[in-house]
Amino acid sequence: MNKDVDMGVASSLTMIVLVSATAFLLRSFYKRYTRLTNREDVDNN
Repeated sequence: MNKDVDMGVASSLTMIVLVSATAFLLRSFYKRYTRLTNREDVDNN
């Protein structure tokens, strides 16, 4: 097998994917949390 792939590029792509996935999940959980807290505020009033 050819080992032409530079490990620097592979690790950079891996980090981009991991950071993007983490940001997406954090945004998703934050949106769900704010929806939940807004619903609780409406129920309490």
